[in-house]
Amino acid sequence: MKSFANLFSEIDASTKTRAKVKALEKYFTHAPDQDKLWTIALFSHKRPKRTISTTLLRTWAAEVAKIPTWLFEESYHVVGDLAESISLMVYDGTYFASDKTLTNWINNIQKQRDKEEEEKKEFVIKAWKELNQKEIFLFNKLITGGFRVGVSQKLITKALAKVLNQEENQIAHRLMGNWSPDTTTFESLLIDENIHADLSKPYPFYLAYAIEEDPASLGPISDWQAEYKWDGIRSQIIKRSNEVFLWSRGEELVTDSYPEFTSLKEVAQDGFTIDGELLVIKEGEIQSFNILQKRLGRKKVSKKMLSEYPCAILAYDLLEYEGEDIRNHHLNNRRTLLKELIQKWQSESLDIPIIFSDSIDFESWEQLKSIRSTSREKHAEGLMLKHVNGVYKIGRKKGEWWKWKVDPLTIDAVMLYAQRGHGRRSNLYSDFTFAVWNEAGNLIPFAKAYSGLTDKEFGEITKFVNQNTIERFGPVRSVKPELVFEIAFEGINESKRHKSGVALRFPRIKRWRKDKPASEADTLENLKALLN
Repeated sequence: MKSFANLFSEIDASTKTRAKVKALEKYFTHAPDQDKLWTIALFSHKRPKRTISTTLLRTWAAEVAKIPTWLFEESYHVVGDLAESISLMVYDGTYFASDKTLTNWINNIQKQRDKEEEEKKEFVIKAWKELNQKEIFLFNKLITGGFRVGVSQKLITKALAKVLNQEENQIAHRLMGNWSPDTTTFESLLIDENIHADLSKPYPFYLAYAIEEDPASLGPISDWQAEYKWDGIRSQIIKRSNEVFLWSRGEELVTDSYPEFTSLKEVAQDGFTIDGELLVIKEGEIQSFNILQKRLGRKKVSKKMLSEYPCAILAYDLLEYEGEDIRNHHLNNRRTLLKELIQKWQSESLDIPIIFSDSIDFESWEQLKSIRSTSREKHAEGLMLKHVNGVYKIGRKKGEWWKWKVDPLTIDAVMLYAQRGHGRRSNLYSDFTFAVWNEAGNLIPFAKAYSGLTDKEFGEITKFVNQNTIERFGPVRSVKPELVFEIAFEGINESKRHKSGVALRFPRIKRWRKDKPASEADTLENLKALLN
């Protein structure tokens, strides 16, 4: 655990990419193989499941620190992070310097799942006594299943590529898929020759940057392809050895949740991977993301749901064809093969829920701007611009793929509630609930948002909250309804679950309207008008 804690401290203390990569290289050179594997898993969000409830941890921590639970809770709300709060309260400056490895600790944590409460308590308190403060913090993160750290997959890939003397794209591909440190080894994952041992393994997704300049700066329109940026779930559909696999961009294998795609077993072709957008498409019409949400996360799908919310992939790229990785082929060539493949299935009258995503015909950038402005009517977020001779890259790269989204919808709203943030913002109020006026002159909450302001502005708001709190509800404060903010969001849908009757897609704070009194904030009527 000591070497892992040192790695964490080095990464946490720096904002420089080169320093983080260097720390990872040093760790991957010297750490035991199984610790390396668990470190990769933890940094890739493959965390062990929670084995002990946070309620029990809070109770035990208060007991060890010899403070009442109310004081623990108040302290926790100020710190903003449970694992850090516990580490600060239970560590008294003495410890037994445990020599257990990261893997030892994780294995012991996993064994607690089926034990009695007293056994769990004994294990946890003993661990707190063996570890120093940083190690206690990491132990708490592991035991609650909440481990997160600011290391991107790209940095891990870069460090491993240097240590193992492999290409970065090869490492990135090896790290994809449904692997777990419990069922694989460092060697089989990253060193063995056969990286297709796991038939379901997807490819790393190519991600686009938002274009900030006039698209005309990209050059001749003949070099670019435009298509709609659909508001669904980015996915890869794979068929290998007559087995079908559906992956989401979050590296979640969701095949069982979408039985529509088992029909791919009927097609003769094998060894292909299609990149596209998972959407609800009913009677030829693409439905909103709000409709797609009715299918998300379901393990069992009824016939009624399949009928009411039929899913399909709107396919825009082909990454593997006849078992060959074709990501280095030009986009035009990949899409030609993709279109021919889908047309073949259609000519054979096969009911395959994969539809080719046509590109948009345009003769000038001005014409394309006009087309983009109508994106919302098609349940699209805007346009994607792709270089026709571009290859399929790994991760977020600038140059050949750009997303050109429509301007967000906006509404002016009053802040009603405030809550402290987490991590570096744990001493600031940065999570807010916003409201608009109804016909009776009452403020109706409709959205929460926590991003879009500077630390200086969060500081000003924190001062306001401290001076204008009306009521306290644990970590939440209700405040005098005086501050107005412009809230931006990507979409809006009707919702029976919300008091306002609407649900917003990706709400965030666009700006603080210091020029506007609360009485001039928008109305619920104005908000609902945006539904149209």
